[in-house]
Amino acid sequence: MAANGKVSLIPLGGLGEVGKNMMVVKYGENILLIDAGLMFPEEEMLGIDIVIPDITYLLENRDIVRGIVLTHGHEDHIGALPYVLKQINVPVYGSRLTLGLLEGKLRENNILGSVKMHPVKPRDTVNIGPFKVEFLRVSHSIPDSVALAIHTPVGIVLHTGDFKFDQTPVDGEVSDFQKLAELGEQGVLVLLSDSTNVERPGFTLSERTVGQTFEETFREAKNRIIVATFASNVHRLQQAITTAYKYNRRVAVVGRSMVNVVNIASELGYLTIPDDMLVDIDEVGNLPPEQVVILTTGSQGEPMSALTRMSMSDHRRVEIVPGDTVIISANPIPGNEKLVARTINNLFKLGAEVIYEKFSGIHVSGHPSQEELKLMINLTRPKFLFPVHGEYRHLRKHAQLGQSMGIPAENIFVAENGQVLEFSKKSGRIAGRVTAGRVLVDGLGVGDVGNIVLRDRKQLSQDGILIIVVTMDKETGSVVAGPDIVSRGFVYVRESEQLMDDAKEKVKNALGKCGERGITEWASIKTNIRDALGKYLYEKTRRRPMILPIIMEV
Repeated sequence: MAANGKVSLIPLGGLGEVGKNMMVVKYGENILLIDAGLMFPEEEMLGIDIVIPDITYLLENRDIVRGIVLTHGHEDHIGALPYVLKQINVPVYGSRLTLGLLEGKLRENNILGSVKMHPVKPRDTVNIGPFKVEFLRVSHSIPDSVALAIHTPVGIVLHTGDFKFDQTPVDGEVSDFQKLAELGEQGVLVLLSDSTNVERPGFTLSERTVGQTFEETFREAKNRIIVATFASNVHRLQQAITTAYKYNRRVAVVGRSMVNVVNIASELGYLTIPDDMLVDIDEVGNLPPEQVVILTTGSQGEPMSALTRMSMSDHRRVEIVPGDTVIISANPIPGNEKLVARTINNLFKLGAEVIYEKFSGIHVSGHPSQEELKLMINLTRPKFLFPVHGEYRHLRKHAQLGQSMGIPAENIFVAENGQVLEFSKKSGRIAGRVTAGRVLVDGLGVGDVGNIVLRDRKQLSQDGILIIVVTMDKETGSVVAGPDIVSRGFVYVRESEQLMDDAKEKVKNALGKCGERGITEWASIKTNIRDALGKYLYEKTRRRPMILPIIMEV
């Protein structure tokens, strides 16, 4: 057999982190890519917009990449595709809503025309190289989510995608239990399963429980209602619209991503909006407050989002007034807690009634808790378990859960991004490593900001910068003008005149010593200035600003 009867699974993202999910399935000279997501920057990544996976391995093997299959339309699964497809143009397979959301991203990046997109439905099967890929319906917090059963010559690789077992989904489309059990009968070689909520016991609540909370809130609210949630949570938007209709309220949509998703989802039939229900945000002022619902972005407290700007009285079209009810229908993503808390505090200050997750059924997760993970294992009865999608502790907990279900420890793989997992019909092992990591996107620059730039930004943000300008005679090396000192983010010059005067003296002394020693090379002169000044300023202030000497010759 061409591939010696072995299939390799190579995670390029999504392990040891929440976000930038990307998995390579390799058999012989054939690669199938599952998802290509982004991650939002951590606090220390100053100025970074998004983080995407390092695709060096894919670029080295671009000739054998046969296609990309997508599990669902969340940013952490499709957000990096514009960057990937610019460099590797292969067919993309996904459900209609997933491709609808992707289309907008590709259009923004001017590559829509060159990408072949193939819409699929649950229970469809497509052949991509030696892989037969079956799409199975699962529930999640966005419609049209699928798990992938990849039939390889070695056995079935089952990737759950993000899922939960919701017995009463909003759209009535229940996970395909029957097909999962059938695959279990056929024999699943490897199960790649979502680990995000493995720490939670029991079952994840149904999305419908949020609808019940909406019902109570809408019934009791006397004035305007503002609902902030993830734009992609179409079921949540549907429940808000349905409840608004029931209580004779009109709906306005605010926030670029929210407007996009509402347009795409309603065009494709995933959102049902009664006629004349939607109003333009500018018309809201003409309606009685008890007849208004505003759907908005900003549930994560993002600084530029609509809700955050409203909370700071900085939104051009919506002003929070006493009596408004604001529903924040989302959990803070780890790291966003402070931003969300600040937004909630500001809304309360403006007189709004805020309903948020801490004490209300206003949000449920889209990921499986422990009992659902057990059910997935019992239905599919895999030979090998490969926990994916989660921080390291989540993967480790999921491994323990698998052992408690009777899977031998040696058949469970807690891996890291870049590790190559190789499976034959009988055995599995970690068989090496490929390049994997993070590529930082800042504005239009992709990967041009690395650790050194981030380190400089951190230093600038903590201690500021001093610029020393000296003009020197080219022939004699003597100082013609200066030194002049410009301070930014270190001290305010007028209030620290003595410190600045002393600093100039230190620079003059350093230049004098260079002259005495016959040092004429600019790099050496600059180093001497830096050393002398850095030492003095640290003694006086216990701070280490960045020191940037500039020498001009005349």
